[in-house]
Amino acid sequence: MEFALPEIGTLAAFGLYMVRTSALVLGAPLLGDGASFTGYRVALIFGVSIALFLATGHDLTGDVPAFEYGLLCLREVLLGLFLAFIAHLVVLAVRVCGELIGHEMAFTMAAVVDPATGLRTPLITRFYEVLFFIGLLAVDGHHWLLRALGESFGRAPVGALDFSAETSVLLQTFMTQMFKAGVVFAAPVMVLLLLVSVLIGLLARVVPQLNVLEVGFTLRIAVALGAMLLFAPLVAPAMNGLYHSLMSGLDAGLNVIGG
Repeated sequence: MEFALPEIGTLAAFGLYMVRTSALVLGAPLLGDGASFTGYRVALIFGVSIALFLATGHDLTGDVPAFEYGLLCLREVLLGLFLAFIAHLVVLAVRVCGELIGHEMAFTMAAVVDPATGLRTPLITRFYEVLFFIGLLAVDGHHWLLRALGESFGRAPVGALDFSAETSVLLQTFMTQMFKAGVVFAAPVMVLLLLVSVLIGLLARVVPQLNVLEVGFTLRIAVALGAMLLFAPLVAPAMNGLYHSLMSGLDAGLNVIGG
């Protein structure tokens, strides 16, 4: 039995598919996070690239010079990172919420170090991120990213050098919306902590002998944890709103790159 070797145009097109898939998988939250063994990422990239290429792929026509092929690879990297960054902007809302609450309750000193990036993440931020990712897996949010990747090859086929200038406008608008969503997410707890700050200030004026730092530190933590427990039923609707924003953001991103 003889096996025919793939043509140069087929290998070149498949390479572009792998570049865009690699950029999305390595850049997206949840898929590209972590410092564990990266063999599963290589298998995921290779498997998804083969499946998408067999479904929608086509050979590159003509002889593509090395410099032009490098530009094509750069375009694929930008498209993959563009879709991954939309997902990161949704996570930004959760991080803004956690950072605001953690800073106000004086939990910024209690942080865990991310082994993948070396950055310190406050405990409250990490807590909300874990809730977000668990819910994202429960609603198959990781499938949304892969589905958006598959549709992107139909909207923006490989082998072209065009890149829409509207992507920056979309990212700016979406970033503003997610930052506002993070502030709204943290608002109920922040209001109670603001009242605690006013109460501590009044106690300091009424009872000068009171150790404001010790009492205030304990009171902030107790009130913040109690408020997080009190407003826990509001977390699910807020997370559902973020998941809806992720879907709409990916759809808007596909419309931009396909326009």
